[in-house]
Amino acid sequence: MGNTTSCCVSSSPKLRRNAHSRLESYRPDTDLSREDTGCNLQHISDRENIDDLNMEFNPSDHPRASTIFLSKSQTDVREKRKSLFINHHPPGQIARKYSSCSTIFLDDSTVSQPNLKYTIKCVALAIYYHIKNRDPDGRMLLDIFDENLHPLSKSEVPPDYDKHNPEQKQIYRFVRTLFSAAQLTAECAIVTLVYLERLLTYAEIDICPANWKRIVLGAILLASKVWDDQAVWNVDYCQILKDITVEDMNELERQFLELLQFNINVPSSVYAKYYFDLRSLAEANNLSFPLEPLSRERAHKLEAISRLCEDKYKDLRRSTRKRSASADNLTLPRWSPAIIS
Repeated sequence: MGNTTSCCVSSSPKLRRNAHSRLESYRPDTDLSREDTGCNLQHISDRENIDDLNMEFNPSDHPRASTIFLSKSQTDVREKRKSLFINHHPPGQIARKYSSCSTIFLDDSTVSQPNLKYTIKCVALAIYYHIKNRDPDGRMLLDIFDENLHPLSKSEVPPDYDKHNPEQKQIYRFVRTLFSAAQLTAECAIVTLVYLERLLTYAEIDICPANWKRIVLGAILLASKVWDDQAVWNVDYCQILKDITVEDMNELERQFLELLQFNINVPSSVYAKYYFDLRSLAEANNLSFPLEPLSRERAHKLEAISRLCEDKYKDLRRSTRKRSASADNLTLPRWSPAIIS
């Protein structure tokens, strides 16, 4: 698989269940004639697309569906702005750098090569909002993700382990430790978030204080094998988390895949959507990417990359361009009278 994304999309089992629930058993009616039944037949083009109707349930499959973490973060962002306005507190000194005629500020994060440190921070912030703004009614808690049943360390699990939400720094330290020890890339962090939201949607569960570590671990384990060419083995994670067994890692991976219905494909459009939504999340929470002035060497490098891409796709555009001629420009053969002597 490597770094090549696939555009194969599998519908959610939730949608498939909804689709089957609409079907009713066929009861033939002998009183209706062929003409009567033919008038009520619906053309295939008039039928509603189930995936389009329930697109909000598949943010990890459809590029047009909004991500769950961004929608869950909007409530807190609005409350922060409202509190600052009511209390007349200034938002703080503006530390953002702006470009001028003499200096251009750019960050080193792109959709193809994101900044590792800040991407992990954004993913940890997205997981934090998932936990904080989860469904208050509570959903099913699967045993494979329960940290009390499958602890990651030999230390005793506190009795109130499922009551207190983890802080963003705690989530960041956990994810950063795994990525640093396994030498994973920033792209793998984005794919990890895609798999996490796909799991929550397909399995109809919530991420909470009791299961967030094992859900994140399973998503990282799967994303590293799908994305990176040289995947980290399960036994390698046992060297990072000393008290976990290989059998537990194998079972976690197996059940994670089953809950995803083995849909591990991440379309490039979905990947790009999650990248830019993470940048929007960072900007809304004052977590800006580091800006550096554009140097002469980097300007030459960007110009070379731009020229290379332009030359690469120039021939492709020429081959796909279709030339058409109007009727005014058509040249018809002219017939001249023949003289027979």
